Amino acid sequence: MTLGTLLAGCVVVGIAMMGSRVLRGSLRSVAQRRSAFSSSTLYTIERLIHYVVLIVGVFVALSVIGIDLSKLALVASALSVGIGFGLQAIFSNFVSGLIILVERALKVGDYVQLESGVIGVVTEITVRATIITTLENAEVIVPNSEFVNGKVTNWTHTNNYCRLRIPFGVAYGTNKERMRDVVLEAIRELPQTLLDFPGRAPAVIMKGFGDSSLDFELLVWVKPEYAAQQSGTRSAFLWAIDSALVAANIVVPFPQRDLHIVSGLPSGSGPEFSATSE
Repeated sequence: MTLGTLLAGCVVVGIAMMGSRVLRGSLRSVAQRRSAFSSSTLYTIERLIHYVVLIVGVFVALSVIGIDLSKLALVASALSVGIGFGLQAIFSNFVSGLIILVERALKVGDYVQLESGVIGVVTEITVRATIITTLENAEVIVPNSEFVNGKVTNWTHTNNYCRLRIPFGVAYGTNKERMRDVVLEAIRELPQTLLDFPGRAPAVIMKGFGDSSLDFELLVWVKPEYAAQQSGTRSAFLWAIDSALVAANIVVPFPQRDLHIVSGLPSGSGPEFSATSE
């Protein structure tokens, strides 16, 4: 091993990085002319090309430097010991990142929810971690192993259609059929509501008898462009439901408490109070 071979190895690695950049740029140019590649598919292919070219470049650089590749088994065994002691988490995240890219169970642009409570859109998948942008525009860096080993809810895995459940209640004695018509008419006017898809029409179902209300739930499919905006979409539906019920003079109840004062007790005893809720 000499200074010249070390410089030659560095040049090979640099050429590999430039080659990776050129290949990814060519792939993007082809994808722009053809609509066969989605943005998530293009991203996955780009990352895989980048990793493969770099790995090949590193092996070629080692050969140019003068390291016998057949002796790398000893290095691999030593590296496995290091992985077992200190690099296990990093190696696990690296392998998990490759699994995510190959299986494509998670793609850039997916709207996901993790067991830890993180909710947002996947914006980048790197070697070690995946970046999720929340609705508050905060970027959360999540280790890749959490997606492989934990439970992940992917709202847009196979398609961008999702159905929301919007609970609400009305007073006892309300005409249920009229209330249903009023609510459905109100939400049909919202741009978020999916109306032209067979079998996915909005519906109102009854959930049960509450303490002070008849409990209902609006089942509504939203358009793909609103699938990752669930907080704002839920707010729009609740706003429309409340406005429609108020305009139709349909009462939305709230818990009430009545106070009863019992008088006429024997002398020396104060008034007795009892409270009941409705």
